[in-house]
Amino acid sequence: MNILLIHQNFPGQFKHLAPALQARGHNVVALTAEKNQQKTAIRTLRYPTPVPPPDPKEARLGRTLTAMTDRAQRVALAAAQMRDQMGFTPDVIFGHSGWGETLFLREVWPKARQLVYAEFYYATEGLDVGFDPEFSPLTLPVRMNVVARQAHLALPMLQADAALSPTEWQADTFPPEFRHKITITHDGVDTDALRPDPQASFRLPNGRVLRAGDEVLTYVARNIEPYRGAHIFFRALPDVLAARPEAQVVIIGADGASYSAGPKEGTWRDVFVNEVRDRLDLSRVHFVGRLPYQEFTSALQIGRAHAYLTVPFVLSWSMLEAMSLGALVVGSRTGPVEEVITDGANGRLVDFFDVEGWSEALIDALTRPEEYQRLRQAARKTVVENYDLKRICLPRLIRFVEEG
Repeated sequence: MNILLIHQNFPGQFKHLAPALQARGHNVVALTAEKNQQKTAIRTLRYPTPVPPPDPKEARLGRTLTAMTDRAQRVALAAAQMRDQMGFTPDVIFGHSGWGETLFLREVWPKARQLVYAEFYYATEGLDVGFDPEFSPLTLPVRMNVVARQAHLALPMLQADAALSPTEWQADTFPPEFRHKITITHDGVDTDALRPDPQASFRLPNGRVLRAGDEVLTYVARNIEPYRGAHIFFRALPDVLAARPEAQVVIIGADGASYSAGPKEGTWRDVFVNEVRDRLDLSRVHFVGRLPYQEFTSALQIGRAHAYLTVPFVLSWSMLEAMSLGALVVGSRTGPVEEVITDGANGRLVDFFDVEGWSEALIDALTRPEEYQRLRQAARKTVVENYDLKRICLPRLIRFVEEG
């Protein structure tokens, strides 16, 4: 088949699926934003991104829809060029609904089977917005903005023949009218590559080498921000380090903002560190930024405990990767985490806002590593049996594309 994969940051969620489809003999073509220069073996075409972005004053509550329809227009024009100048007609189109890219493709290729990656559907109750009043107060203007942001997510679902969500919890964020279209299959974790290594080591920026078995606490987020509970983690740290004088903390992540709005000044890292600076031994807190993947896995392999916090939002790949690597994950008791981790069975769960509870759980994990070995093994078993890339997820993903 001719298969068109669309993602503004390709390969994104199609990292493993695209080459697997190509290996099966399909003609796989990717369409992505021109600013995305990631290297891939898949034939990739690019659409121009709208410049400038919509003026919020003019677009008002429709600014997200305006931005997404602008993007969708560029995608559709590029698709028409592919059809008219290259003679390309896809049998299947698979795109991420979160960026609006598939919105107008029925008008270019009306007979193509259209699939969408249904990652998350915003709501005014029970999800991320309003969960943490400190950073997300649920006022009427906020509510109206959330409802307005549903438009570009609903339209692709109306047009789609089928949709895919990585987790049950994320699928359930979509309205019942769409839920029947959604298949649940995770992007997959390469458990053969991501496995415990008792010989693992990790070099800190100051030159010190940490090794498996050392007293190390890890935290990972694409960006250090409230959506991933960084404020709770930093507030818990002073008591953790006071109780464990040999512990080292490795924080992986950049200083931008992926999902949270930025602070008034500086970075969230600055804000949260300054809040506890007088009580925190910063000589044992190591900010390593974003790491090459091998260094990232080594950091998680050496950790005695791994803290993962998230508001009710998209589950991070890093949590499942940490579990596959044999980490003891202490996670927030929020929906996306509870789908995977059962407290005391394959990890620990702590109420998102319970700073004292976080300190106690992390201190205990650092103090009694041998007591938690069973949970580490169970965590890896959970990922191997439910999220393994080669044996479980990839065959299901291929079937979804080939059969719908």
